[in-house]
Parts: sequence; structure tokens; C-alpha cells
Amino acid sequence: MDSTAVANFAAGIGAGLTIIGAAAGIGKLAAAAMEGIARQPNAAGDIRGAMIVAAGLIEGATFFALIVTIVLAINK
Repeated sequence: MDSTAVANFAAGIGAGLTIIGAAAGIGKLAAAAMEGIARQPNAAGDIRGAMIVAAGLIEGATFFALIVTIVLAINK
């Protein structure tokens, strides 16, 4: 195997782990938000807003990690 194949394989593994982590984080976030809304329906708007901001931060970190894996695969 040459170094390009190994770099592409490593980038694929890194991208997969990134997506799995982001999905788990957003899933946990949504579950906690739904539980909070169920406990206090009056605070649904505040909880929803905080959930959207937190999901955006998780997505930002995910995109950053994906870009790093792609750049590392291209530069090898």
C-alpha cells in the first residue's frame, strides 16, 4: 500500500468517527431538550433557542473536523 491509500483510509475513518460523534451529541441534546420541554412547557421557547444554538456549535465543530480530515488526505 502506498501512502496515498493509507491517507485516504485514515481520512475516511476520521470522517466517519466525526459524523458518529456529532450524531450522538445532537441526539443527546435533542433528548435533553425534549425532556426539559416536557417538564416545563412554559419554557419551550427558551429551551428550543438554546438547543438550536448548541446544535449549531456541534455542527461547526463537525465541519471543522471534516475539513481537517479532507485537507490531511489531500496533502499526503
